[in-house]
This record gives sequence, C-alpha cells and structure tokens, in this order.
Amino acid sequence: QVQFVESGGGLVQPGGSLRLSCAASRIIFSIYHMGWYRQAPGKQRELVARVTTDGRTIYADPVKGRFTISRDNAKNTMYLQMDSLKPEDTAVYYCNTAPTPTTNLWGQGTQVTVSS
Repeated sequence: QVQFVESGGGLVQPGGSLRLSCAASRIIFSIYHMGWYRQAPGKQRELVARVTTDGRTIYADPVKGRFTISRDNAKNTMYLQMDSLKPEDTAVYYCNTAPTPTTNLWGQGTQVTVSS
C-alpha cells in the first residue's frame, strides 16, 4: 500500500535548525504536488509548505523565509529544512499530497519540539 514515512524531528533550542524527510513508497511520487503539514496541541492541522510537480514552492506566512521545502523524485523523497526555529513551530509534522491531502495517506508524523 502507498505510504508516507516522516523522520528527522527532535528537540532543538530556539534559533536552531532541523531537516525533516518524507519517504514515499508504492507511489509514483513525481506526479503529485506534495506538502508539509503540522499540528500543534489543541490546534487544527495546517499546511506550512508545498512543492509542485515542477518544483515551485509555496509557503505559509508563519514559516516564510525560515523553512525550505524540496523534493528528490529519483529518491521518492521530500525534505523540509527548518531554520531559525521558534517555540511556536512546536508540532507534529506530516507529509501528504497538497494542497489537498489524501485522507488515507496520513503517516505517523515526526515530533518537532522547540524549547530552551
């Protein structure tokens, strides 16, 4: 079955960096627009960055200038480079198709905690 597996999260101090990865299996990855979503405690899941099939990138205002999304279709993998992290970036991060996520493809996500 099609699966997305997120990794790379962790605990980091404010101002630090993390690089998340999303590995896709059993899917023709290159034909899908993809995105990174996050869900903080008590809040709805939100789309923070997306990359189109031709490599165009779009960012939500809270992460613009700090996060960089990229994809490697040959490796069926997508990345999210997160710099200048803030406590409000603390959330579980997920990857999925974007801007409309595919309901049955949500993975376990990877926890990002920004705290001193």
